[in-house]
Amino acid sequence: MAPDALYGIIGRSPAMQRLFRLIGKLAEDDDSTVLIQGESGTGKELVAKAIHAHSSRSEHHFVPVNCAAIPDDLLESELFGYTKGAFTGATGPKIGRIEYANGGSLFLDEIGDMKPVLQAKLLRVLQEREFEPVGGLKPIPVDVRVIAATHCNLEQMVAEGTFREDLYYRLNVIPLSIPPLRERSEDISLLIDYFVQFIGKTKKTPLLGFDQTAVQTLATLPWRGNVRELENLVQHMTILHGGSMVRHHDLPEKYRTAPPAAALEGNTSHHRQDDVSRPEQMLLFSSAPPPVPTETWPEQGIDFNALVNDFETQLIVQALKLTQGNKKEAARLLNLKRTTLLEKIKKKELFASWTEDEEGEQG
Repeated sequence: MAPDALYGIIGRSPAMQRLFRLIGKLAEDDDSTVLIQGESGTGKELVAKAIHAHSSRSEHHFVPVNCAAIPDDLLESELFGYTKGAFTGATGPKIGRIEYANGGSLFLDEIGDMKPVLQAKLLRVLQEREFEPVGGLKPIPVDVRVIAATHCNLEQMVAEGTFREDLYYRLNVIPLSIPPLRERSEDISLLIDYFVQFIGKTKKTPLLGFDQTAVQTLATLPWRGNVRELENLVQHMTILHGGSMVRHHDLPEKYRTAPPAAALEGNTSHHRQDDVSRPEQMLLFSSAPPPVPTETWPEQGIDFNALVNDFETQLIVQALKLTQGNKKEAARLLNLKRTTLLEKIKKKELFASWTEDEEGEQG
């Protein structure tokens, strides 16, 4: 089984375990071009670094280039370098990043933003293993492994004529896709623990962690910013709550509004029983065990009221998920009056989208 972490890449989910194994295989073949695809914030550069670090090229340079961050008129000279007198201000020659990466790996991030004229020059590097500096007349041989990355759909760009088809197939020798965080929610707890410890090393009062209710809520979010967004949240919480445990009510509002989970089989809104069956009630506890100490209690004791409040919040959240946000059905599951449940939802500032007009639930 692959490890839970590889050069800063964290995950024990099946998708990440497959990724770790693929990184190992790509590192063994240190010549083929790799195309990494994934959303922003998924860690494409970390994967590229891991491939380089595991390969026989690790003793040479790993040279990253963000094609989207460097202006088009500068990117060519940054990549290929230039000769003396190549343009006004070129008082001497400059080595480009391709030459600097000789023997090692060149990481071209956001390659979908590279303009066509540079795509043609890069294609020559891949095909002929040589390049010409800006203003140069003599090709320079180079031995470099190109690892490219993008969040764009290059195949679609090829169809639209905005990316060279021949370069796409040269880059896509070994495709590698990084799953977004929302597709590996089982890794969120592991990632939180890692970031809490990593960020805490530089703080006088590090964060103690996130309680179970907070972690379970975070695991239901879409995470459009992926792992980078989660890291930023942990850093935010460390600044505000250093020395303590982050609870559900401590999370910023946008992270407390988790969408309801998929419906159970059948429509729960059709149930009209006055009593709740035991199997139905047990669903509330299937993923929500009480966040209380079991064998070892802290020397200073526990915060009884906070634990009770968190567990109550957890039960309400779980009931709302099971009923797709239907508060009447959630109250039935919890054996509470509907008005009592609404009062608790508002008091705890839970899920603004579930506290709006209730007319649709009447009748």
